[in-house]
Amino acid sequence: MTEAAPPAPKGPSAKLGRDIQAKIGQQLRTMYDEVVKQGVPDRFTELLNQLGAGDQKGKR
Repeated sequence: MTEAAPPAPKGPSAKLGRDIQAKIGQQLRTMYDEVVKQGVPDRFTELLNQLGAGDQKGKR
């Protein structure tokens, strides 16, 4: 007969310190800000406007 493996621990077994969490948060905010600064491409704006116009026609 073979022995069953011990049950997997519930939840994370290691926790990050507050300093590490803060550094990760800072880096994520920096990356996100760069993405936001890029803005929405003109083509996407045009497509959204077309979709909005289609919705307005359907509500009449």
